[in-house]
Amino acid sequence: MKEKKHYIIGDVHGEYKTLLALLEKIPKDSEIIFVGDLIDRGLQSREVVALVREKSYQVVKGNHENTVSKCAEPFIEFLEHKSKLSTLNSRCIKESSRMATYLSYGLVTLDRDGNYEFKHDNIKGIKQLRDDALWMRNLPIYIELDAKHHSGKKVVVSHSHISHLWHLRHDKSQKEEFAYDVMWNRETEVNEEANIFNVYGHTPQKHKVKITESYAIIDTGCCFFSPEDKLYGKLSAYCVESGEVIEAIKVI
Repeated sequence: MKEKKHYIIGDVHGEYKTLLALLEKIPKDSEIIFVGDLIDRGLQSREVVALVREKSYQVVKGNHENTVSKCAEPFIEFLEHKSKLSTLNSRCIKESSRMATYLSYGLVTLDRDGNYEFKHDNIKGIKQLRDDALWMRNLPIYIELDAKHHSGKKVVVSHSHISHLWHLRHDKSQKEEFAYDVMWNRETEVNEEANIFNVYGHTPQKHKVKITESYAIIDTGCCFFSPEDKLYGKLSAYCVESGEVIEAIKVI
């Protein structure tokens, strides 16, 4: 019996059409895993989350899921009770990448002058955001895959680099610090004693994914496409078993 291959997909950031284009290139019987940051920046975060949840794809929590899972409820309270915007943490509402997510749920619209209008009466959108935020809150910080890598190392998927923190993963006293660092740090120095092959995103790579004997950084800046420099603007998937990289150019 032919074993399924595992494809790990980089930061999607609300680029739903590009995700569909990439999935079309991946063998249909593959296991799909995401490194987090499904949301924010792009304009179709809700659609990305809906697809991932519908297909029961595996996902680790990125820093953007972590932030939205915390900010969604204060924003919903603002919508439901029509409280003053000034009473809320501005990061929960005004941060531009977050507003893109709220736009996708139909909870905000933009007028011709670029001003936001909040939709206090979109009950369906509020319900969906609340449910998705709870789902995001419960995502794992890392996933250990039952897959064979040519290095013989255990494959670990996380949002950002994890090998230098691997020894702390079971330390309950460091649980919050461990989770924060795994979602936010920009570390690349490898702790060889961890003996893992780490696949992660978080830090966009110019032109193509970066692969070493110990890790693969697979965020290729899908949401940052610029026709002038062409440094980013690709969504990438890494095959654990073969080392193959599949890419899709951002769909405009």
